[in-house]
Amino acid sequence: MIRWGIVLLSGLAVTLIPVPTGIEPAAWRLLAIFVATIVGSIARPISGGAMVLLGVSASALSGANPIETALKGYSDPIVWLVLAAFFISAGMVKTGLGRRIAFLFIKAIGHRSLGLGYAMVGTDMLLASVIPSNGARSGGILFPIATSLAEAYDSRPGPTARRLGSFLMVLIYQCEVIICAIFLTGQASNALIAKFARQVTTLDLSYTRWLIGGIVPGIVSLLVVPLIIYKIYPPTIKRTPEASILAAKEIERMGPISRNEKLMLLVFLLVAGLWITTGVHGIHYAAVALLGICVLLLTGVVTWNDLLAERSAWDVFVWYGGLLEMAERLGQYGITRKFADFAAGFTVGWSWWWALALLLLIYFYVHYGFASITAHVTAMFIPFLMVILAAGAPPWLAVLSLAYLSNLNASLTHYGTTPAPIYFGAHYVSQGTWWRIGLIASVVNIAIWMTIGVAWWKLLGWW
Repeated sequence: MIRWGIVLLSGLAVTLIPVPTGIEPAAWRLLAIFVATIVGSIARPISGGAMVLLGVSASALSGANPIETALKGYSDPIVWLVLAAFFISAGMVKTGLGRRIAFLFIKAIGHRSLGLGYAMVGTDMLLASVIPSNGARSGGILFPIATSLAEAYDSRPGPTARRLGSFLMVLIYQCEVIICAIFLTGQASNALIAKFARQVTTLDLSYTRWLIGGIVPGIVSLLVVPLIIYKIYPPTIKRTPEASILAAKEIERMGPISRNEKLMLLVFLLVAGLWITTGVHGIHYAAVALLGICVLLLTGVVTWNDLLAERSAWDVFVWYGGLLEMAERLGQYGITRKFADFAAGFTVGWSWWWALALLLLIYFYVHYGFASITAHVTAMFIPFLMVILAAGAPPWLAVLSLAYLSNLNASLTHYGTTPAPIYFGAHYVSQGTWWRIGLIASVVNIAIWMTIGVAWWKLLGWW
């Protein structure tokens, strides 16, 4: 009852605030429902998926969001990509291919748990240079291997999670958002950021300039953040000196690769190859993922019952699709733009340095209210960029700061960007722990990028 009281009071508090000029009453009702839904996903009087379903239903019944648009999030390709990533992972586990790959990783670099984490991060960084979807590479490629690595050490959700699985899930995701910031192809909406920047300032944030600007602070973050996570949230398995020998023996015991493993490997390479070459054929990442699932079904590698049994996948599908639509609808209503204009009023008369610092912090931490980087960028990038430029900040400094922080702020929550619900949905890490580590990582990343990064851009003569 206390938890329900917190949820209801949070929504009621918003409704009691007078509706700002220029905002429709329906938009304000949707904001109240959205706030209550987010608070409900934290307080958890019921499961997260059920909480979001209540929020979606309330938005439609109250007239805040017509039913046609309230359910629109479930048709979003990104939501289906998340679902397909879980299914591909299920195929990797069922066939044993994921286990075989895991032992190959262990054999090569399995001497320390931190080394395993860095190996996964290195793989992600290599893929990010060409794959413009963090959901595709992190969710569809790395996640199955990470779960297989954890299970190889008998680490599963529950009492054994802290052996290795929880550490890997947190480390890979927190490094994923850093890698998103390093490359223009780090995640899909970076191209949108570059377009917005050119629209407002005429500056060309090309692939090369984005990479040069992000590589130095990015590498520092990738070195520091995993070490901090290892310190504050260590796995109970730290050293595995016999891992290579044990892995070699296990691979030998598994015998030759089976038919289903070969088919799973073929689908894995097919999906990864099509994701990497999207610029050539133009097929959407989600469609590629669904193609992979269809092949697995048609060849009998997985059955429909196998997919129905993936409860985590369907749970994530319900709450992620609902949150994504509510967040995007708030942007369409102009709520977030109004918030940006309101924030700008606090910096009138300030020096541009102080105005830049405050506005960047607001822009960063307001991501608690967004279910995707794309929704955040679409609603707030241009207003905040215009306000920062009006305060007198150098154009390149303003553009780069907002561009990189637009990715790094996804570290905060379990719904901040596409891979978040995938890794959190594996149920290795509690929500409170996920948010605590995300907050710590956010402070570290801001400190690195706004000191070393700013100094690096100055050295390059960009501002």
